[in-house]
Amino acid sequence: MGGLLGLLVAGAVFGLVLAAGFEFARVFRAYDYRHFCQALLGRGWVLFELAFCVLLLLILSVIGSAAGEMLADNLGAPPLAGTLLLMVAISVLTFTGSETIKQVLAGWSFLLYFVYALLVVLAFHQFGDDIVTAYTKADVGSGWLQSGILYSGYNLAVLPAVLFVVARQTRRRQAVGAGLLAGLVAIIPAMGFYVAMMGAYPAIGEQAVPANYLMTLLGMKWFELLFQVVVFGTFIETGTALLHAVNERLDGWLVDSGQSLPRLARPAVALAFLCVAIFAAARIGIIDLIAQGYNALTLVFIAVLVLPLLSYGLWRIGRADRSTITGRGNGSPQASAAGQAAEENAKP
Repeated sequence: MGGLLGLLVAGAVFGLVLAAGFEFARVFRAYDYRHFCQALLGRGWVLFELAFCVLLLLILSVIGSAAGEMLADNLGAPPLAGTLLLMVAISVLTFTGSETIKQVLAGWSFLLYFVYALLVVLAFHQFGDDIVTAYTKADVGSGWLQSGILYSGYNLAVLPAVLFVVARQTRRRQAVGAGLLAGLVAIIPAMGFYVAMMGAYPAIGEQAVPANYLMTLLGMKWFELLFQVVVFGTFIETGTALLHAVNERLDGWLVDSGQSLPRLARPAVALAFLCVAIFAAARIGIIDLIAQGYNALTLVFIAVLVLPLLSYGLWRIGRADRSTITGRGNGSPQASAAGQAAEENAKP
């Protein structure tokens, strides 16, 4: 029960911070993480840049290693084959551009939801009594509040990386609504998966990869294969979104100087980051990467992104509203139009 409460806390934090972030991006027209962090952090944007690069390499290392192990476990292929397949898929998607990436992310999310819903149904069918017993006999436990907040911390680090998907929002209710909905959408599959795992509690807590253990207990090869395909596709989604954000950041920097990022440079940048990340994973190991990297970065992103956004960022949004609406009274047509636009955008 403490785990579910922690996930609810994480979902609430997701929703609130994403709503604030989407609205901040809309007000200041900052839809790549370079401009977003400059508007929010000023000269401190460099701190986010450094931390984001470390997190990017960490995530790419983890998904690259996991993709290799997944193909090796299921098809008997060399781990390198799965890693190379992941790299090629990400590079191709980063070449296609924002619109195609948006469609792929959205479409795959529907498939992800379907498979997770099916997992919950199958788990209750086979382990329903065990799941109920786990929730009726175990204590709530402690630490779920801080764990939920910390869990949300490093996940929210990708907020500036996904702003390209909300660039068409024109009203506050769209930005805030999208943020709150995103928090809900993000946490529902996690809660479903967590409930399903309780069919093997407490033994599943000792497993290095709980999902694989649960698939073995279900004993359905067809579903195990479907689940692995969906997870592999989600690895591709994750890597593509993060590396597309890097390309957009580079493109924004070049546009400011009157240039643009060549299209062929996009997959080249993606491959360069992937190669560095996979090398790091091979030298350090996936378990150590997760154990050491995520914990250290969580507090960093809470300090340099979440707290500034929920304090200074909200203050700047309010100040922008007041300044544009107040500008209606100075007799200027431009100020009047700006004030009317601000009032329109502020409508719920």
